[in-house]
Amino acid sequence: MERTRLFLIRHGQVEGFESKRYNGQKNVPLTAHGRRQLEAVAERLAGVPLDAVWSSDLDRCRYGAECLAAPRELPVVYSERLRELHAGEWEGLSWEDLKRRYPTEWQARLADISSYRMPSGESFRDAAQRVLPEVGRLLDSHPGQNVALVAHGGVNRIILLDALGASLDKVFCLEQDYACLNVIDYFADGYRTVRLMNADHLPERLCTR
Repeated sequence: MERTRLFLIRHGQVEGFESKRYNGQKNVPLTAHGRRQLEAVAERLAGVPLDAVWSSDLDRCRYGAECLAAPRELPVVYSERLRELHAGEWEGLSWEDLKRRYPTEWQARLADISSYRMPSGESFRDAAQRVLPEVGRLLDSHPGQNVALVAHGGVNRIILLDALGASLDKVFCLEQDYACLNVIDYFADGYRTVRLMNADHLPERLCTR
């Protein structure tokens, strides 16, 4: 049965990583280590016959996409629909800042992690409504092919939970480390299989078509 294989990658380490914070759609730069992480991912995938590379249009993802696309002379499809969850007024603030400045809102989000909409921002359900149709467009554009997608921790979790058929309420039951690698197979009948999750290497069995 025809299948499309998605190599789903999170961007590398970003400036300010020392404290947990909501970067959201703010264009936060990669650290030098973050760039090296993405270069290492590209090396691990060097033997994979990729047919296309897609990416969030934010700079922290663009670097990884270019590392994958340039050696293969592939264009990158950049999409703002694949940006991280929009954190609104909370963008750039650390968790400690939020607990101090927005204590009521912080607790409300913890109580309803999937549906709570951050002030002037999005909920995970809002983000899923733009991310998942864009993943559908990616799959429709590349039937039977291998595609790399460089995105964000929140976006990756949305895609993985959808592939698993799990609720968005479980969004933080999945870890997504910087520059981690996930592999999902999508089949023509709608079935999907998560072959690899939050990995720092790629098994040889997943390197072929």
